[in-house]
Amino acid sequence: MQAMVLNKIGTPLEWTNLPDREPGPGEIRVKIGACGVCRTDLHVVDGELPTPQVPIIPGHEIVGRIDKIGFGVEGFTLGERIGVPWLGHTCGVCPYCVDNHENLCDRPIFTGYTRDGGFATHTIVDAHFAIRLGEVGSDVDLAPLLCAGLIGWRSLGIAGPGRKLGLYGFGASAHIVAQVAKWQGRSVYAFTRPSDIATQAFALHLGVTWAGGSDELPTDHLDAAIIFAPDGDLVPIALKAVRKGGRVVCAGIHMSDIPSLPYRLLWEERQLVSVANLTRQDGADFFRLAPQIGIVTHTNSYPLSQANSALDDLRAGRFEGAAVLVP
Repeated sequence: MQAMVLNKIGTPLEWTNLPDREPGPGEIRVKIGACGVCRTDLHVVDGELPTPQVPIIPGHEIVGRIDKIGFGVEGFTLGERIGVPWLGHTCGVCPYCVDNHENLCDRPIFTGYTRDGGFATHTIVDAHFAIRLGEVGSDVDLAPLLCAGLIGWRSLGIAGPGRKLGLYGFGASAHIVAQVAKWQGRSVYAFTRPSDIATQAFALHLGVTWAGGSDELPTDHLDAAIIFAPDGDLVPIALKAVRKGGRVVCAGIHMSDIPSLPYRLLWEERQLVSVANLTRQDGADFFRLAPQIGIVTHTNSYPLSQANSALDDLRAGRFEGAAVLVP
């Protein structure tokens, strides 16, 4: 197998030939058809997440087909198409797992962070955390749904049922969530970097009600806002934009420090919450509805060997939608 490997934090990934790996008990081996490039991959590569494990193969938006099945695995067949998300394994016995909050597991394993991920031709997966994808849609189109879509879906649920929804940072997740929210009958307000006319035009093309810079206030008070950009400075801005009783959701796994803010921005029962990881139920719910919603992912494909270029382009905001690696 071949992979793009992170050998040292803060350095480029290296093209590496590795021995083929065998699935252990309860595992399956997947021949990868596509792997999305997520902002969390940047946080891994740049060392912004704690206790980094290196060497590591990043990537956690994996679409592929089963090409070997380990002992004890039932219900999967060779050649079946599956998705592999960020949450790769949970302990099943800690208080959070027992209480149906496996996304908060005390001893989790994360794909592309604490176990090798999808910037490769093959990967090994805990079968209990694989998601059946069926045959509708291409591998490239489905890949961003495995994290950008799933985290956006969970964030949307936590944001509540409010009709006026703000999205701060209009990248891979937001361009998917905007389509889901519109399908639900909500009005979507897209906030981009100030003066980013191209991304605002992209958001309007997807049918949002309003698009502007994060330095602007929307035309109406929002019921809720989701912050996808890893910028803590956006928290007080979003709180200012939501109505009394409104909710601001921080959707990223990493964010720069939140600045000091006056209590009046939080007062009147405004809420500030975060989203952590996802659950298998999130995956089941989202992928059951995705075909009905008719989500169209806007993707930019790169050969696997150009993973560093994809990461650099994501960091610099050089494309709209999502980047996807193809082995």
